[in-house]
Amino acid sequence: MRDVAVVGFAQRQMSEFDGSPTCVELLVPIFAECYEQTGFTRQDIGFWCSGSSDYLAGRSFSFVSAVDAIGAIPPVNESHVEMDAAWALYEAWLKIQTGEVDTALVYGFGKSSAGVLRRTLAMQLDPYTMTPLWPDTVSLAGLQARVGIDAGRWDERAMAEVVNRSLTDAEKNEHAVRQGGSSVEELLARPLYADPLRKHDCAPVTDGAAAVVLAAGDRARDAADRPAWITGIAHSVDAISIGTRDLTRAPSVQRAAAGLDLGDVEVAELHAPFSHQELVLRSELGLRDDVRVNPSGGPLSGNPMFTGGLVRIGEAARRVWDGSASRVVGHATSGPALQQNLVCTMGASA
Repeated sequence: MRDVAVVGFAQRQMSEFDGSPTCVELLVPIFAECYEQTGFTRQDIGFWCSGSSDYLAGRSFSFVSAVDAIGAIPPVNESHVEMDAAWALYEAWLKIQTGEVDTALVYGFGKSSAGVLRRTLAMQLDPYTMTPLWPDTVSLAGLQARVGIDAGRWDERAMAEVVNRSLTDAEKNEHAVRQGGSSVEELLARPLYADPLRKHDCAPVTDGAAAVVLAAGDRARDAADRPAWITGIAHSVDAISIGTRDLTRAPSVQRAAAGLDLGDVEVAELHAPFSHQELVLRSELGLRDDVRVNPSGGPLSGNPMFTGGLVRIGEAARRVWDGSASRVVGHATSGPALQQNLVCTMGASA
């Protein structure tokens, strides 16, 4: 296996949609930031891979227009996944492992403001039994939260404590679209939105984009003083049928993490779009109590669709770059109620 590291990361998140830029306008400055970080140019990138959704954009092959941000001439080695760009990172990591390329730039983008996000995401559900009912994302998460409360796995106070910590940490993150933690008591006093969820328990609807640069071996050492070496990466999926799953758990997280050493992880960036889901993820990953979770503010402070998971990996890598941690984990999820999950461990040494 080749040693591969995250050496560049840039993002933009927005909750104000008036005059929202196109995907190309979002991506061009982000690519430029990645070039500046790594010293790479467009010609240094051996493989490009993106994550987005045609359903969200409302048109076929919408990802092709994003290639304008790369520059279509001369042609590039490019691919795409129709889901969160964290899975594009997995594809790019595999591409580097084949030895065909030494570098890759992974990017994702999503304009949630382009349509009705909660309804659009029903297209991820079982097309025979669930999608025709058009259950929205928040309602399904509310069902999951209620099941967990009734089973004694968590309570509303534990959920409010997650929100309080996340939004307080988000005050240090210039990219966060929601900041400022109220006290737990103030959060609990707010009205219900989708019982038992309150609005602050749900990730804000966010437009945005992000990019991550991967490099192997000496290319990584040239690009970064302290590369975030990928020490393990895997993903797994649970059943598509909501009725066959124990919603208080996410076994695919445990399967994805099997074989990955999480014992000495210091920081975890968890892609939990709803407050109670962070509690599920912590349990499935078996994280110690002293592990710092979502110091960036996490998805409760900003969650651009089809980019949120990639952002978690990039934010975790930042902790290695700045020396605040030597072992980190980034997590991404896709599908309803933590259906599909990807886990990526990184460290200061390969």
